[in-house]
Amino acid sequence: MILSSSEIVRRLHDGDLVIEPYHAASQQPASYDLRACETTVLPRGECRLVASIERVELPEDLAGTLRCRSSFARRGVLLGGGFVDPGFRGHLTLCLTNAGREEIHVQEGDRVVQIVLHEVLNADRAYAGRYQDSVGVVHTR
Repeated sequence: MILSSSEIVRRLHDGDLVIEPYHAASQQPASYDLRACETTVLPRGECRLVASIERVELPEDLAGTLRCRSSFARRGVLLGGGFVDPGFRGHLTLCLTNAGREEIHVQEGDRVVQIVLHEVLNADRAYAGRYQDSVGVVHTR
């Protein structure tokens, strides 16, 4: 099941889910828009790693799917690496590739990616990988 905006907000208030800093304008009906932490340029045909402003902490019963916002996708931006495991903590490194015709400017604070939160039934394991507690952009480890 996908979490609605009211369920996301409820879980944030209960402390079960963390999205910090939370920005009300980023809350969508069934997702949350993650913002770019810095200004960058996406050259044609290249991938850039951009960290989210938000630090995310998912409980064991939630996973996240990352989707490029349609306003960027319409300009040719593709998103790589689109899943966040239950139990993940940290900033998300967004892998943005420009497949469009022109370079694309991303401003600090731009809402570039949506995270859709899903319930995980009978959760029995949390993420404990090498990207746990990421801060800023994290390259391959």
